[in-house]
Amino acid sequence: MNETVLMPAAFIGHGSPMNTLESNRYTSAWQVLGRSLPKPRAVLAISAHWYVNGSAVTAMRQPRVIHDFYGFPQALFDFDYPASGSPAVAEEVAELVRPSFVGLDQDSWGLDHGTWSVLAHVFPKADVPVVQLSIHAAAGIGYHFELGSSLAALRRRGIFILGSGNVVHNLRRIDWGRRDGTCDWGERFDAEVKRIMTSAPRELLGVGAHPDYAISVPTPEHFLPLAYLAGLCAEAGEAAEVLIEGGAMGSITMTSYLLGCNGLRRGAAHPAPAAALPDPATVPPEQTNS
Repeated sequence: MNETVLMPAAFIGHGSPMNTLESNRYTSAWQVLGRSLPKPRAVLAISAHWYVNGSAVTAMRQPRVIHDFYGFPQALFDFDYPASGSPAVAEEVAELVRPSFVGLDQDSWGLDHGTWSVLAHVFPKADVPVVQLSIHAAAGIGYHFELGSSLAALRRRGIFILGSGNVVHNLRRIDWGRRDGTCDWGERFDAEVKRIMTSAPRELLGVGAHPDYAISVPTPEHFLPLAYLAGLCAEAGEAAEVLIEGGAMGSITMTSYLLGCNGLRRGAAHPAPAAALPDPATVPPEQTNS
């Protein structure tokens, strides 16, 4: 790829793993994104589901596909996303962020559903190499924002940087009878994050002071991938744009953001809501992977 062309970057609200297999307005928007992108040299994914006490990047040639959930249909456990890895890109990531340390993971992780549930729609042929960056659980939002900023050079090297999580993600407040939409507190917080990301991304660093932050982000792992896109926005001197927005099951938002995708059609006309999660009370123990 010509290094004068900036590869776009994105944050995708991934929601339920069942979005892998379902067709709805969110997965349709992810497909539109994939068709609109120049083919990347590789994907660098920052998923909510690799949340450990340190920063590491997968550096194996063939990452395993991790089914890190329980209670879902067998078809989801059978789903494969056989993208190759890229040890060379992993080394570039580790080099770019110095003096911060990102370890090279040769064998412990792979691609979890935060990554492959989205890429199944963005790059369904699994023909783009993928490396995954962990979320350092002991570091605050400022660390992740700055790490995202330091990765900006990858965009000129043909790397599509993809954060995958959810702005609002409170599984304890799920409304099992509500497929679509979000509670009022989730709507308020999602709207404030939208204001920040589309006008002043650096302000994301102070969003923890918002009155609805604690209930919308009871744990940080799904929110922190957005900090990487905010850091990239700040480094580029640009605000993000909304790919698609909305909520699911009362306490999750699917709102997704883009950087460097001017002119992309936002959203799609598909009528279906986001995929649901299984009710834990209805899941027999023998159907879990715990």
